[in-house]
Amino acid sequence: MRRFCEQIWNAGEYDYRAAYGFIPEINAYLHDDDVNRDCMIVVPGGGYCMCVPHEGELPAEVFYEQGMNVFVLTYTTDITMSIPLKKQPLNDISRAVRYVRKRAKEYNIEGTKLFICGFSAGAHVCGSLAVHFDDVNDVDPEYEAVSNRPDGVILSYPVITTGEYTHEFSIQALLGKDASKEELDYFSLEKNVKDNTPECFLWQTQTDELVPVKNSYLFAEALKEHDISYAHYVFPNGLHGLSVANDPFFNCWKGGEYTMKQLKLAVEAVKADKGIEVSKQRQDELKQQFANGFESEPPEGFVFDDSLVKDVGMWPELAKLWMAKVSKE
Repeated sequence: MRRFCEQIWNAGEYDYRAAYGFIPEINAYLHDDDVNRDCMIVVPGGGYCMCVPHEGELPAEVFYEQGMNVFVLTYTTDITMSIPLKKQPLNDISRAVRYVRKRAKEYNIEGTKLFICGFSAGAHVCGSLAVHFDDVNDVDPEYEAVSNRPDGVILSYPVITTGEYTHEFSIQALLGKDASKEELDYFSLEKNVKDNTPECFLWQTQTDELVPVKNSYLFAEALKEHDISYAHYVFPNGLHGLSVANDPFFNCWKGGEYTMKQLKLAVEAVKADKGIEVSKQRQDELKQQFANGFESEPPEGFVFDDSLVKDVGMWPELAKLWMAKVSKE
């Protein structure tokens, strides 16, 4: 396997004020051969406050084992919830698709299909590109000339709507507390599906306790209304954040911490009282939350249901079958 990390923005192109020195990047999982393979860009969730590791490296390894060349995108987030992200994550994924396609020969994906797969808020990032790719302009003419439309989109327990069934904190981190109706409508993805939206694969659990399953249904219905081909799976049981729901996940897998880079930079700045427009309440919350570092553990008494491996854990195989049928445009 070829592993490397590359920043997707050049000097002077990226100016998010609460980045604390972070620049969005892709981490590669490429086959060490000369075979041209379909490509996947994995986009972790984390409520637009962070990019969680288990939704980055774990699915990257699964798609790699399926024979794909894979990248994990670490896009702009803000754990301080101080500077609304607005369109920056959308710009990040648009540039990531163009960045990878521009290097198709180098990455052995020339002439193949390119998919994006997001989880939770990361699925909102992917869904935003699916419906808005044609109005995202790149600051670099060379990248602007490269298509940013994915061939297919996988949305895993996605945040979709900004309406009644939204995940409030994700949308607050994205747009702030005083978002305009125009901004809320733009990022309520079910309202923005168009006839050129790529084919989609959606999955979620009926018992998702953080993002109501209605989000998946709203987007599936919008796709149906526009005659966009899609697959939609709703599993009866399972918590939010199951990632690929395989044995490593249920055995408390650890790894892929590179996705936490911006989070760590921001928290260290807050601890040093160098946060950018961070409220006193949020400063205190972060200092307490990360007082002992960045390791996260399941809540006391929480038990993973590893029986889900043979249920929810089947979704990557279902997605593999779906990807094989997706047409390349």
